[in-house]
Amino acid sequence: MNAETYDCCGVPIAALTPEDAVFELLSLAKERRPAAVHLCNSYTLSIALRDPGYASVLRRADLNLPDGTPVAWASRLRRDLSPIHLPVRGPRLMRDVLREGVEMEARHFFYGGSPRTALLLPSQVRSLAPDVRIVGVESPPYRPLLAAEEDELVERIRATEPDFVWVGLGTPNQDVFVDRFRDRLDSVLVAVGAAFDFVAGTRREAPHWLHGSGFEWVFRLGTEPRRLWRRYLFGNAAFARGVYRQARGRRP
Repeated sequence: MNAETYDCCGVPIAALTPEDAVFELLSLAKERRPAAVHLCNSYTLSIALRDPGYASVLRRADLNLPDGTPVAWASRLRRDLSPIHLPVRGPRLMRDVLREGVEMEARHFFYGGSPRTALLLPSQVRSLAPDVRIVGVESPPYRPLLAAEEDELVERIRATEPDFVWVGLGTPNQDVFVDRFRDRLDSVLVAVGAAFDFVAGTRREAPHWLHGSGFEWVFRLGTEPRRLWRRYLFGNAAFARGVYRQARGRRP
């Protein structure tokens, strides 16, 4: 991959627009190149700041995308780089790749989400792209897989020969999954967070006018305050502190 990167909280982020990111993923699939792709927002990077193991997962990635306006704006710290103005949002990325991938007959496997989300997702995906090729949808158990279960999962997914494996297990589990299974599945693995729920309609997505404003998190906090308040209170603060230290020329 030739995408230029910038450092954000010690993690290399690809300086790609939403349109460039779609092109990059489709190119990887056409070349049959296995890849680990992560969408990094402020919460993701706040975890990386305090967890060296998780930071290493992101640094090993083939592609880290700026999922979140603050992460996109951090590209301005690289003065020799054209700044990114819009983030690469997981739901839009997945929708666009599904639509644009129809022409190349891309095959898609979805792993993650609740049983209800897994039930609703295929019909919603086909409403976006009627000719999309869905080769598998699985909702995993709410526990770590046993070694034998991991081997069986690899066999099931490989048997469907997917070009893309979309992973929605929540942060940081989905990123660890993508890192561990990249070379076992020989597909483009993309950790997309809550995109499964937004596309399936099981969670409310922020209105379009908030996209790219830097305040989508306010909408999400308002819809799920009990689940998300710690993430945004402490995660956003840690991310802001890390970017500030980086801007001052100190290690995050």
